[in-house]
Amino acid sequence: MLYAVPLISPLVLALVAVLAIRTPGMRPHSLLLATNVAAILSMVAALGSGIILVLHGAGATTPFGIGYFTFGIRLDLISLIMLLLVAFIGWVVLRFSATYLDGEARQGAFMGWMSATLAVVMLLVLSGTILQFVLAWIGTSLFLHRLLLFYPGRVAAQRAASKKFVVSRIGDAALAIAAILLVVAYGTGDISAIIEQARDGMAPAAALWATGFLALAALLKSAQFPTHGWLTEVMEAPTPVSALLHAGVVNAGGFLLIRFADVMILSPGILAVLVMIGGFTAVFGGLVMLTQNAVKTSLAWSTVAQMGFMILQCGLALFPIALLHIVAHSLYKAHAFLASGSAVETVASIRKPGPVAIPDGRAVGRAFLLALAIYAVVGLLFGFWDKPPQALALGAILIFGVAYLIAQGLADAAPWALTWRTSLYSAAAATGYFGLQWATYKLMDGTLPATPDPSSLEWTLMVLAVFTFGVVAVAQAMFPLWAYHPAAAGLRVHLANGLYLNALFDRLLGSWSVSRSMNPAKR
Repeated sequence: MLYAVPLISPLVLALVAVLAIRTPGMRPHSLLLATNVAAILSMVAALGSGIILVLHGAGATTPFGIGYFTFGIRLDLISLIMLLLVAFIGWVVLRFSATYLDGEARQGAFMGWMSATLAVVMLLVLSGTILQFVLAWIGTSLFLHRLLLFYPGRVAAQRAASKKFVVSRIGDAALAIAAILLVVAYGTGDISAIIEQARDGMAPAAALWATGFLALAALLKSAQFPTHGWLTEVMEAPTPVSALLHAGVVNAGGFLLIRFADVMILSPGILAVLVMIGGFTAVFGGLVMLTQNAVKTSLAWSTVAQMGFMILQCGLALFPIALLHIVAHSLYKAHAFLASGSAVETVASIRKPGPVAIPDGRAVGRAFLLALAIYAVVGLLFGFWDKPPQALALGAILIFGVAYLIAQGLADAAPWALTWRTSLYSAAAATGYFGLQWATYKLMDGTLPATPDPSSLEWTLMVLAVFTFGVVAVAQAMFPLWAYHPAAAGLRVHLANGLYLNALFDRLLGSWSVSRSMNPAKR
């Protein structure tokens, strides 16, 4: 019974979703109060689950059902961290929604669908059986679809939701096939039993095939190139939906790979594919983000890049770091979207912007040398010798972000105070991140598999990734100098349009032509 406590979190939110059916209109005071209470109870239940895990260790409820058609709750460090994350972000988003949608004719319905989506996400992260995982995965997408179409008359919202619907159904099919193959390979639908057998080295042919479909489902769920377009076009939905999507639901692909990490390690070739696709998506998304003027659109492309980086981490078998990335990105992106309105007001209030410090090539070079020195010191502090080569390569990529910050401080137009302050902030950021990385590895020891030694292919991909991200970091630091150069003008236009992949996707789906009857402007 103790391991059933986490189930309280999704159940209370599901009850609120049912209550919303009776109060779907404007300013449903009783529903708003119930939603807030349910969100708080879900966090309390998540914290209680943490106490249970500390006192009694990882465990699961007794699956109920018949044969492979069973349901159950699995409580371990992975599910606990994700449950705490979803419960906290859910509470913040629901509180924000109560004010943001005040006066909307269908505020009650919105709160109901938002609560239902959060409940299903919680069931996903707590899944103890394959069947529950698949059903919760599909349910998350279907409920989110209702939120994306909260304003059904908006043509852009229809187009984005249609693309996401198609991509999600392909991903659902891939996950369902993977689930069947895993059941066939290991003779059970219990996730714990599957993971234990995979950790013991059991690698039937069906399991190896399953890794390919798991990877496909993760790539589609987390908006990887070239099916990323829908994620950058869902801004017609209310801001709380964007926050929930970018801070929560889109991370499900990474969670899938982390949950089945022991199975994924059985297929180094599939992991290499994840490195290539994730790395390219991260670079592509980061470059396009630099060309965007709208705050929300820039944040959306940032999510594409961050999801690519998360997939890259999973491909390198750095699953603890990928889990840390999910937590950090979710908290940051939820705040960024919910605060996007004030950000727009702040930018709009600026009348006379001061000079912008733009580093030249010499400043960028010094910044990179200083960043590498910081990396060496921090690495020695937290133990280079204990790190797998993949983690060292990832650290080099991450330190390029520190180099970008330092370059701003070393620009000729920057005051000395800014230079020293930026350098100190950069050192503190590097120390903080690598400290969290070290703590995550210690915490997840025994829960997630150790990173295997890289093959020759993985070494090649790591070197290519470090070089590519280094070039992108230099371009980002000097972008204002290059952006308006005649030679770069055409490239800037193409990148600003995402290399027109969304237009191609629209034509493929036949949704590029919108009927006059569906266009509110023509009514």
